[in-house]
Amino acid sequence: MGISIGLAGWGDHDSLYPAGTKPSDRLNVYGSHFPVVEVDSTFYAIQPPERFAAWVKGSPTSLKFVVKAYQGMTGHQRGPAAAANDPDAMAEAFRLMLEPALESGRLTAALFQYPPWFDCTSQNVKLLRETKRRMEGFPCALEFRHQSWFDGGMRDKTLAFMREEGWIHSVCDEPQAGIGSIPEVLEVTDESATIVRFHGRNAANWNNGGGPNWREVRYLYQYSDEELQEWKPKLESLAERSREIAVIFNNNSGGHAAGNAKTLMTMLGQRKPDGGDPLAPLPTPPKPPEQLELF
Repeated sequence: MGISIGLAGWGDHDSLYPAGTKPSDRLNVYGSHFPVVEVDSTFYAIQPPERFAAWVKGSPTSLKFVVKAYQGMTGHQRGPAAAANDPDAMAEAFRLMLEPALESGRLTAALFQYPPWFDCTSQNVKLLRETKRRMEGFPCALEFRHQSWFDGGMRDKTLAFMREEGWIHSVCDEPQAGIGSIPEVLEVTDESATIVRFHGRNAANWNNGGGPNWREVRYLYQYSDEELQEWKPKLESLAERSREIAVIFNNNSGGHAAGNAKTLMTMLGQRKPDGGDPLAPLPTPPKPPEQLELF
């Protein structure tokens, strides 16, 4: 399937949508621009299955989904909220939500991104095994935020563990800003798919979490053409080892993600550099019919 490029979320990229586009039509319009989308709302709440089914049915059949796992499943919640979580019940609800995308062949992966405090310990390795067992039958991608998984001789062991357990690797482009960031690891752990996520390189503000606007600060970054060009041979190398490469731009804060994604698509020969509007859509796909030793 090659290299597919898209964005994190579809609601915030106003430059993609003609004036007057209804919120309910945005995903379908988004699908005329990009062949893959990362669903982020599922991180904050497991969506009703009917809503996710409507997204699948109301968007082009060419559009594939990378779906972020609910925060209660990845340890982002702490305190009383975390104590109230039932891991089996959360996994069952998440699986039920994903079924329409899985059954239609449009689920690239459920993305399990773990927090910066999820370090490389035997207890956390056990949690990963349990999570993978609960998600049996669904493609799952794994992304770390703690450097210990790839530091101090653990890199090869972590990758071997991911291969043995069947985790898809989520490769990151992010600032190198201490223990709460991970290096660029250009390795494939599942030949079916690999995810590459562009988080920006805002090193000065990467660790400034906690405030009400921390996301807007952390992901405020515009990639230069030179920085994107560096990734062209890297993506092509990954594509030689993995059937599907899903590239997601997450540098949304300043509205840079869509433009950077289109630039990379042009560099890869997926769009013509015709001098026109760089955010103009691709030919519109047909709209589907409306339907109600740690390891």
